[in-house]
Amino acid sequence: MPEVCVYFQVHQPMRLSKYSFFDIGSAKPYFDFEKNKELLERVVRKCYQPANELILSLLNEFDGKFKVNYSITGILLKQLEELFPEIIDSFKAMAETGSVEFFGETYYHSLSYLISEKEFKEQVKMHLKKMKKEFNAKPKIFRNTEAMYCNRIAKLANSMGFKGIIAEGLDSVLGWRSPNYVYAAKNSGIKVLLRNYRLSDDIGFRFSEHSWKEFPLTAEKYAYWISKNEGQCVNIFLDYETFGEHQWKETGIFDFLKHLPSEILKHKNLSFSTATELVEKHAPIGEFDVPFVSSWADVNRDLSAWLENKMQKQAFTELINIGKKVLRSKNAALLDAWRKLQTSDHFYYMCTKWFADGDVHKYFNPYDSPYDAFLNYMNVLKDLEKRVGYSTAKSESYAFK
Repeated sequence: MPEVCVYFQVHQPMRLSKYSFFDIGSAKPYFDFEKNKELLERVVRKCYQPANELILSLLNEFDGKFKVNYSITGILLKQLEELFPEIIDSFKAMAETGSVEFFGETYYHSLSYLISEKEFKEQVKMHLKKMKKEFNAKPKIFRNTEAMYCNRIAKLANSMGFKGIIAEGLDSVLGWRSPNYVYAAKNSGIKVLLRNYRLSDDIGFRFSEHSWKEFPLTAEKYAYWISKNEGQCVNIFLDYETFGEHQWKETGIFDFLKHLPSEILKHKNLSFSTATELVEKHAPIGEFDVPFVSSWADVNRDLSAWLENKMQKQAFTELINIGKKVLRSKNAALLDAWRKLQTSDHFYYMCTKWFADGDVHKYFNPYDSPYDAFLNYMNVLKDLEKRVGYSTAKSESYAFK
């Protein structure tokens, strides 16, 4: 009797201003406030507002039988707090039903684990503090940026008090085993919930693909597929922007979501659970051993979306080197700017992958090319390096937007 665990990642980055070589040293803001406001308004209008309204109505309609999980990045919550506080209020309304769980993650949706464990833990603590402040929530489940996972990340999450952690259901690790079970992380007591990427991607990527042999995907058909799965749980993990942004309203995605709970609950062998309910209820059936860092991105499920080509590697090396100076400066504004530059999206924009992954990267890339993304990012880093030197010498602080 598998329990269905639905989880949504909710994130929008702070996109950079156009920063040329001649802007270095000019005190120009790093982040394009108007552009970020414009894009966030679009996502709020197309996704967050209608999706939150629909899910709240479903939570009330099914009165505890329908449950959902969210991981909302700190960097997005900060933007919503300043520009669209009503969206935070709608998440609070959902939480008040008692059928919503919030996960913990890095505040900046960052690559911090790859920088240092100390920086990683600091950003996780920041996110926990934000979740307590906004939702009076104490997350028990951890989800790293882009579901980046390895044995060491699991151990760190366990040391910080988390009971469960999210990972991709990697075929290369699972072999003949199914992702529809709770596993134990190697060398730690934390339990691992694995994303069923086939069923998740049926919604996230294939829903509106007319050439797909299963098109159109209806809630009835999808619920039937889930009912034929064996195991303890079926974990459907998606970007929240799937609803209305990646899959437009015109595709029927909201109608699909509207009917999905009732169609799933028609099957007597299915029910909904939060992630914490799963890890508290089920004993792990085996060990999930991942010595390398995996992710939920692209075909390879590795770090290549962010750190494969020379541009990405050079930018990341510079980010780490400048970070040492930022940390020594003890300047709060400079530290915040540096941490915003750790957000994974900046490196995603530099990706040069193509074929199966390329269309996805081009869709999300606000730059004309990955090379433009690299040059713009490096100019910002160079300016940050200059400001750190000036701040250290003059003991002055700076404010960034």
